[in-house]
Amino acid sequence: MSSRTRTEEFRALHRRPEPGDPLVIPNVWDAVSARVFTDAGHRVLATSSAAVAAVLGYPDGGAVPADEAFEALARIIRAVDVPVTVDIEDGYGLAPAQIVERLLGVGAVGCNLEDTDHASGKLRDAREHADWLGEFVAVAEGRVVLNARVDTFLYGASDAEEAIGRGRLYAEAGADVVYPILAPAELLPELSKGVQVPLNALYLPNGPAPAELGRLGAARVTFGGGLHQRAEAALTEIARTLPA
Repeated sequence: MSSRTRTEEFRALHRRPEPGDPLVIPNVWDAVSARVFTDAGHRVLATSSAAVAAVLGYPDGGAVPADEAFEALARIIRAVDVPVTVDIEDGYGLAPAQIVERLLGVGAVGCNLEDTDHASGKLRDAREHADWLGEFVAVAEGRVVLNARVDTFLYGASDAEEAIGRGRLYAEAGADVVYPILAPAELLPELSKGVQVPLNALYLPNGPAPAELGRLGAARVTFGGGLHQRAEAALTEIARTLPA
């Protein structure tokens, strides 16, 4: 299967005929975790930038050097036979053309790009970010599924208005999916109606199940660093059973 065909098949998976059956994508962090989830039957994987950073010994938030990040992503993608979409934060300081080249080089079918500028620790101007995403889309020429992350809820937004405004700009720039991270579940119907492209929702422990997130408007459900946190907690319990 060609890389373009695989990417188109991944893009098509976001068109869900049944609202209660969203595309559920586990977030992995290394070759072992990737194989575990594919062996369990998952047809698509995503990476978690926070988890990959932790494995590489860096904090989350743009601290991983681009070369190290893409080397880690290449190892994950090489380890499995299913499509992998990757979380690359705000692009690690690379220009859109460089990002596309790196993504195609490692074999990723998609990516997350967020509207936080980690150099300043603030949200980017929405229109400037949309223009930047538009450059990315133009260079990618359909070869990468773009999940445009909207970070307004990370900065204290309590309603959907700004997220919808940003999401619409990013969709108009060519984003395939919009991801209002940490959006309250009760706002998903409004967000889905307002943005009008497939919506990515974050599953949270003790929150709605993926099927319910789908019924509320999410076409796609991911887990961020949550699965890695659970694995780390389990490993901590094992460590405590060993003599020090």
